[in-house]
Amino acid sequence: MGQQPNDLTPEAGPWHRWGYELRQYRKACGMSQQALARKALIDRSHLGRFERAERPVPRPAAVILDQILGAVGALIRGWDEAARVATQDGSALTSSAKTEPHGANTRSHGAIDLGPLVGGGIRQAVSLGDAMDLVVVPARIQGRIRFVPVPRRVVLATGLAGLATTAFPATTATACTELAVMTSPFEHFAQLRRLMIQTENLIGARHVLPALQQQLISLAERRRNARGTDAIQLLALETRYEELAGWCAQDVGDERAAHGHTAKALDASHITGDADLIAYVLARKAQLAVDTGNSADALGLATAARRTARPGSRLEVIAVLHAAHAHAVLGEGKECRKAYDTALALLTRADSDGVWGSWLDTAYVNTARARSLAALGEYEQAAAGFDNAIALLPPTYRRDRGVYLARAARAHAGTGNMSLAARIGAQAVGIAAETGSARIFDQLDRLDQALDPAANEGDVAEFRASLDRIILQPA
Repeated sequence: MGQQPNDLTPEAGPWHRWGYELRQYRKACGMSQQALARKALIDRSHLGRFERAERPVPRPAAVILDQILGAVGALIRGWDEAARVATQDGSALTSSAKTEPHGANTRSHGAIDLGPLVGGGIRQAVSLGDAMDLVVVPARIQGRIRFVPVPRRVVLATGLAGLATTAFPATTATACTELAVMTSPFEHFAQLRRLMIQTENLIGARHVLPALQQQLISLAERRRNARGTDAIQLLALETRYEELAGWCAQDVGDERAAHGHTAKALDASHITGDADLIAYVLARKAQLAVDTGNSADALGLATAARRTARPGSRLEVIAVLHAAHAHAVLGEGKECRKAYDTALALLTRADSDGVWGSWLDTAYVNTARARSLAALGEYEQAAAGFDNAIALLPPTYRRDRGVYLARAARAHAGTGNMSLAARIGAQAVGIAAETGSARIFDQLDRLDQALDPAANEGDVAEFRASLDRIILQPA
């Protein structure tokens, strides 16, 4: 006879309510704690303590549990609300039996404690100290590739050392006791940013983000000690650093950090009062929104970006492009095509000041159009567009090549040419392994699903085997 589960007391406090909701969603899915723990890469005993509000719940754990249980954000929103309420009323995280608060060492709920997680092939529990040093890595969860926080030691033990380079959460600021003497701090940090942009595309954001975050801390400290025009210039540059950090965080699969950095960039852009900078960050927020499944929000943000952009500027073109893709993802083909026609017309008479959107040209617009055509299910035209884009892409755009290859492969799979899609996808797998790019992994996940009907074909089987070699597999 199975063990009777402990009664829960949702009325006891915010974390008890969250644990109750977790159990309700788990039971609705017909899953045992053991089954859910395996899929979420979380130790089963910790999962039980989450339900009983006996152990701090890391937010990344709430995110992955929400995804697996199909809670559509309810568990994430519940976690945020519980954290807010607990902070306001000083709620201690205790068991329903009125035991001592978890962690007699006075560790609060907000402390970084992700508990023992389990990675592919690693069945022993990881120590608490190991679990606090996390990296966000791709793992196969319920047949799909998802980015999840895993202890660095677990990742290293699987042999996927290349994925163990970016810590989670982001680097935190430390006290700066003395600022180095610089002839031109603005030019120094501007040059560093340019170099990091180039390096990020070549070797992947996973290898660049830690240095970028550290430079962002130094830049913020420098800006706080500046006055007048210098302070304004440094704040504008800090805004662009935050936007770049958001881009890189998204590429390592940390969507929460991506939204956080981009939100900070938008706040700072309003402080500068620079309309171009505000329009630029609004456009980036639109791009992030559509990439993370919030297309309706993306459309509103893109509209705001165009409204803010100077008429005749390249920023206006960028805003229209993001609106066009949002229309495509929403299934609004007519509006999408009209927006791309508008973007091309605007581009022909846009200024070329070299600051905003200097990379914009007809080829870029056509590549963006190919992505939207794929979203609309028009795979023949999308495949042709991506094939052309790959042929024109400079070799230094290594990560972008991987993204284009994966998107091209998905488009070819949509046309029914599974063998060609698998061969192109295999090339993208190699770049995904080099860069650890979540953008590439996301497209490879979609390709993997599209190739499922041809799983026994040689090229498809080879592609899937190569993909499985570079992601974690739950024990």
